[in-house]
Amino acid sequence: MLDWTDRHERVFLRILSRHALLYTEMITSAALVHGGKTRLLQFSTAEHPVAVQLGGSDPEELQRATAMAVAHGYDEVNLNVGCPSDRVQSGRFGACLMDSPQLVAECVRTMQAESPVPVTVKCRIGIDDRDSDSYFENFVTTVADAGCRTFIVHARVALLKGLSPKENREIPPLNYDRVFRLKQKYPQLNIVLNGGINSLNAAHSLLKHVDGVMLGREVYQNPYVMATVDSEFYGIAEGLKSRQQVMTEYLPYIEAELAAGAPLQCMTRHILGIFKGQRGGKQFRRYLSENACRKDAGINVLLDAMAYIGEDSGVQAPAEACI
Repeated sequence: MLDWTDRHERVFLRILSRHALLYTEMITSAALVHGGKTRLLQFSTAEHPVAVQLGGSDPEELQRATAMAVAHGYDEVNLNVGCPSDRVQSGRFGACLMDSPQLVAECVRTMQAESPVPVTVKCRIGIDDRDSDSYFENFVTTVADAGCRTFIVHARVALLKGLSPKENREIPPLNYDRVFRLKQKYPQLNIVLNGGINSLNAAHSLLKHVDGVMLGREVYQNPYVMATVDSEFYGIAEGLKSRQQVMTEYLPYIEAELAAGAPLQCMTRHILGIFKGQRGGKQFRRYLSENACRKDAGINVLLDAMAYIGEDSGVQAPAEACI
């Protein structure tokens, strides 16, 4: 979810679910250690529980990046060994590292030395023609021997040549059964399934076989799918928030960020799908897409977009916006 699950998106999703574990976009260890871009680690305390996802292949560098992340207060440190993009491969991290399980294991060891919180690994079930249970199992057990107990598995192989990142999310067939077999053979490991999960009904069904599920782009495109996560999966008996209530809660955050100098589009690009399938939803998305990018765009642009939803939207503008 590189360039997608930034801090603005995570605050928005936290309004929908108080308990789901949120992940940052992937941050390279080099950007933190050598680029000095610690701003990438910024997050609001409202985001907890939140995991930071790191990309890298240098054990010492990842150790230092982990120390930085822990100092910022993250609840989990995740090493991404599943991203298939060319940009990631050129830096020798992401999915290509599945061919170097011993190196990944060493990275995990050094990261754990700096982390009182769990160090986890996100991976694929294989890469290119290395598409077998034995290949996948060897990778997981090698890294598990280094102390990793949680694996988030995108249940597709990554084809590192010839496919774009988008195609790698769609063309290689899903193979949930391989992940199920791994969980059956190694019940002591915490296995979280990712890939092709587009509803909470599907998540319920998959949880019969694994310990957790990760939803990615479905949540981004249709964020309201998160609205019942707390009640359905965490047993929290809270009233269901309407889409309008979610927007009302997000407005003060947007105002604060605008006052701090953040462009409106940085926040509104994450909320385009909140009214998906609702009356006025297309007009809402179109208006924001066309107007939130203006240099002078303020909170009134969002309120004008909300007008397409109808007078019964229930969204209350902040007092400042009513002046």
